Amino acid sequence: MSTTPIIHLSDVQTRPRIFTIWEKHRHSSAHWLVECVAEFFGVFFYVYPGVGSQLAMIVGNILKLNGIGSVLQTGLGYLTGIVFAIAVCSSTSGGHFNPAVTVAMVVYRGFPPFKAIRYIIAQILGAYVACLLIYVQFHGLIKESELALASAGLLESTLFTPNGPAGAFALSVTPGSNLGNVFLNEFFVDTFLAAVIWGSLDPTSLTIPPSSAPWVVASAYGAAVWGFSAIGLAANTARDLGGRFAALTIYGKGAAGGNYAAIAALTSIPATLFGALLYEIFLVDSARVLPFAQREFRDAHLHHAHNPARNQFSDGSFGEKVDIEHRG
Repeated sequence: MSTTPIIHLSDVQTRPRIFTIWEKHRHSSAHWLVECVAEFFGVFFYVYPGVGSQLAMIVGNILKLNGIGSVLQTGLGYLTGIVFAIAVCSSTSGGHFNPAVTVAMVVYRGFPPFKAIRYIIAQILGAYVACLLIYVQFHGLIKESELALASAGLLESTLFTPNGPAGAFALSVTPGSNLGNVFLNEFFVDTFLAAVIWGSLDPTSLTIPPSSAPWVVASAYGAAVWGFSAIGLAANTARDLGGRFAALTIYGKGAAGGNYAAIAALTSIPATLFGALLYEIFLVDSARVLPFAQREFRDAHLHHAHNPARNQFSDGSFGEKVDIEHRG
C-alpha cells in the first residue's frame, strides 16, 4: 500500500462552483458521456493532424507546390496526434482511440461490451468530424487540385486513389494493387502495433513507464506510416470509417472504396486480437514486480476523486468507480 499522501485537485485549486456542481453530476450519472467525449476527442486529435498532413502532401504534389507535405510529415502528423490524444484524453476514458483496441479490451480485460459499443461510435464520429473540418479548411486547395486534374484529363482516374484529394479521407490503394498483399501488409503492421500497445499497457514494464507510453505507441504508428503506407495501410478502424463516411458525405458513392474498404475497416480487429494474444502468451509474467512509476500511476487512478466530503453516493461509494483494467 502506498504511503504517499493523497492530494486531490480540490485540495490545491479552487474551481468555480458551476464546475464542481457539474463534476458531482458527472460522477454519479453522466460519466459515460464524458468517457465518450474523451474517446471522440482522442480520435479527433489523432486524425486532425494526420489527415491534414496527408492531404497537404496530395494537393502539394498535384499543384507542384514544393515543401507542402511529405510521407515524413504525414508520419509525424499521426505520431504527434497520438501523443496529444493519449496525453490529453486517456485519463478520462482509458485512451482506447481505436475500435480494435476496444474489442481487445473486451476479450482480454473484461471491458463491458455495451460500453465498448458506445466507445466505438464515439471514435468513428471523432474521425468523421475531424475529416469534415479538414475538408472545409482545405476547400480552396482541394478545388484547385481537382481543376488541375480535370484539365489534365485525370480527375476521374485519380480522385479516389492515394494520389487524389478524396483519397486523403477515404483510404484507397493504387489501382491494380494485389489485395491479398495489401491484406497481409495491413495484418502484419496492425499485429506489430498491437504488440507495442499491449507492451505499453503492461504494468510490470521497466522500460515503458506511464509517462513514456504515449511516445512509444505514437512512435510505432509513425514507423508504420513511414515503412508501410505506400502498400496500403489504415491501422485504425475509426480513422478509416470516419474518413470514408466523410468522403461519402462530400463526394457521394464514388468514395465507397470497393473491395479494399473491407480490408481497411476490419483487418485491424483480428490483427490486434492476435498481437495482444502473442503478448499475453509470451511476454506477460505474473511473477514480475510493479516498478514504482507504475505503482504511482495505479494509486493515482485508484484514489481518483475519493473525497467523502464531496462525492459520497447513495450506494456508499465515492467518486468515480475506477477500474484501471478498463481504463487501459
